[in-house]
Amino acid sequence: MGTAVEVRDLKAWFGKTEALHGINMSVESNHATAVIGPSGCGKSTFIRCLNRMHETNPEAKAEGEVRIGGMDVYDVPAVDVRRRVGMVFQKPNPFPTMSIYDNVAAGLKLNGTRNRTTLDDCVERSLQQAALWEEVKDVLKKKSGASLSGGQQQRLCIARALAVNPEVLLMDEPASALDPISTAKIEDLIFELKQKLTIVIVTHNMQQASRVAEYTGFFLMGNLVEFDKTEKIFTNPSDKRTEDYITGRFG
Repeated sequence: MGTAVEVRDLKAWFGKTEALHGINMSVESNHATAVIGPSGCGKSTFIRCLNRMHETNPEAKAEGEVRIGGMDVYDVPAVDVRRRVGMVFQKPNPFPTMSIYDNVAAGLKLNGTRNRTTLDDCVERSLQQAALWEEVKDVLKKKSGASLSGGQQQRLCIARALAVNPEVLLMDEPASALDPISTAKIEDLIFELKQKLTIVIVTHNMQQASRVAEYTGFFLMGNLVEFDKTEKIFTNPSDKRTEDYITGRFG
């Protein structure tokens, strides 16, 4: 399998506040890795550093090394990183004025794909992968992305991320705004997708982490306290702080 993402001594700041204190982590290819921890512990900052979304905040900076398939993400243009590392956010964010079709095709068009057959095939494949094709295939160009339900919108955003064929998919609390049925669909999707790519998911839902991820990292106050196989983290953690968080003593 090998390592998909190698993080070495990653530090991040917002202004003068250090949000991450030297994170080291190896993310396995074709697995899901969960990132858990209380609010404000650095989970979202961490995954945003993996595709340089962190630096879209003018106050933010990061240093250290993040390697994805041999590429140091801080040594190449950010746009090249985001072609290889997709991201799905907590709140579904389809482009509201675009049709379902154009939402999925947006990244491809931005990368210069103009061939109609190529676009059609890729839109269908991405919607199939996101388990949304059957629900929208008859209204692809008639309905806007914003007209879909919350769960469908999130799957549309996943399809949009998948369309450019990323190696890694980052998911920042992708189901926290969704109902249980939509959440189950997203979790099923994670199982399907990790056959083809590597997933890093931030979640505050520990049951979700234990269901979908083979590996889990526990963050606390900007530090990675513990990183191990999910089963070990949840049944026999090495650090007392991990155990306290998982058993609900704080967080």
